[in-house]
Amino acid sequence: MADLQSGTRYFYRLVFEDGRKGSTRSFKTLDPEAKSVSFTIGSCMNYLAFTTGISNGGGPVTASEEDKQLGYPAFAAMQKLKPDFFIGAGDVVYYSFPLEAPAKTLPAMRKKWHEQFRFPRMAEFFANTPAYWLKDDHDFRFDDADRSGDKLPLASTGMSLFREQMPIHPAGDQTTPNYRTHRISKDVQLWFLEGRDHRSDNKSPDGPEKSLWGTEQRQWLERTLAASDAKWKILISPTPMVGPDRASKSDNHTNPAGFRAEADSFFEWLKKKDIKNVLILCGDRHWQYHSIHPTGVEEFSVGALNDENSIVGIKPGDPKSTDPEGEIKQPFLYDEPSGGFVQVTANPDSTLRIAFFNDTGRLVHLVDKQPYR
Repeated sequence: MADLQSGTRYFYRLVFEDGRKGSTRSFKTLDPEAKSVSFTIGSCMNYLAFTTGISNGGGPVTASEEDKQLGYPAFAAMQKLKPDFFIGAGDVVYYSFPLEAPAKTLPAMRKKWHEQFRFPRMAEFFANTPAYWLKDDHDFRFDDADRSGDKLPLASTGMSLFREQMPIHPAGDQTTPNYRTHRISKDVQLWFLEGRDHRSDNKSPDGPEKSLWGTEQRQWLERTLAASDAKWKILISPTPMVGPDRASKSDNHTNPAGFRAEADSFFEWLKKKDIKNVLILCGDRHWQYHSIHPTGVEEFSVGALNDENSIVGIKPGDPKSTDPEGEIKQPFLYDEPSGGFVQVTANPDSTLRIAFFNDTGRLVHLVDKQPYR
């Protein structure tokens, strides 16, 4: 579909094999020259916790019987905001739940996608809202998974099935990398990062040779960032890079036993090259926060999409955190566990607004940013 025009709304409908026609749907293509753009981003959609009313980690249980039929309230709240597009920042489904009977076979794994996307609220939202998708551990294999070992599902299965279920490549394409970058407006460029397909083993000692991204993705990221003239350069990461996170973890860029060396070297590279206005939007952590790395890079965690999958966050300076010395500044950490999402709006005057919402659409924190010149 290379002949699509930018900034244009297209209408389409599905025609089934038996000739039946589906409802009219639409999407609007991006305009790299647009003066404004708005998108929403969410992560960690735990179907089991939502439908059973059993909290996964101590968050509130709020889904009504009607919600369990219609789907996550967050999608109804996002629809009212009329975003230009949505980003699913990983853990779109959970193969590893229920813990006593995780999905290990292709039929069982496909079922996770089918049951998730049959919700009416999701169908209505995506009927007119295009989306970008990333994967993390739970929609790849299992909790904190890397590519090693023969525990089911295999890494190759998780990689292939994600491409099958999510329209990020043409059907059958098993070679084009999932990481990509798109200029979405005059001022904003997005980088979508792949955190599972190329990583070193989690248990490997941290150091210069250990990588969550892999050599080719790291080189691509630095090359394209350096070449960009966008005022705002936003990295969409399935996992946190600033945090803080819990010290017990070892599978992301904040963890000293994980991939901290790569994150530190990347932040130093940004500083050395004087690349400004780089922000990170991350999934994976089940609480919302806004944190500032000692080098100045800011990270916004979108939290878990539904209340039942949210947890209490951890603060800088907590001895059980990845920042026991309190070197990270944190302008925002929600007071109580809550599901939710983030909306980003780029305005014609080049300002950027980052708004945190709970899962019913109530604004809980707002950040307005001016670009460094």
